[in-house]
Amino acid sequence: MTETSEGLTLAEVEALARAAHEGQTDKAGRPYAEHLRAVAEGVRARGGDAEQIAAAWLHDAVEDDALSERWLERAALSRRTKDIVLAVTKRAGETPEEYAARILATPGALLVKEADLAHNADPARLARLADGATRTRLTEKYARMRALLGLEQPQP
Repeated sequence: MTETSEGLTLAEVEALARAAHEGQTDKAGRPYAEHLRAVAEGVRARGGDAEQIAAAWLHDAVEDDALSERWLERAALSRRTKDIVLAVTKRAGETPEEYAARILATPGALLVKEADLAHNADPARLARLADGATRTRLTEKYARMRALLGLEQPQP
């Protein structure tokens, strides 16, 4: 399925996400859209549907201030896609436990977060992004979130 239930096609959602993050790079200087693509492909590979794939493209847009919550509410996207994006958007002062509980309570959000964590914790990506101490800290952070979400730890 290439169309979300509310009219925007996945190609349109991808284009919106790429435009919203235009000029942004990750810590290794790579275009941020590469991370978005990897998460969207991770959702697709895990059997996610069009609404989840759309949410994957937009999963960091509100958190990174690339798009506003107001934009998201008005977008031609399903309520489910919007809810997933909001569920995976970290909030100031929120504990990891609160964040994980919101993801678990939102239908479809766990798969998106699983794909996001898988790409974030990819050893090859971490090697490009950070020094040894930072890699260790991030690896532990991602492992803790996987545990809070009840996800198996990836095999080395």
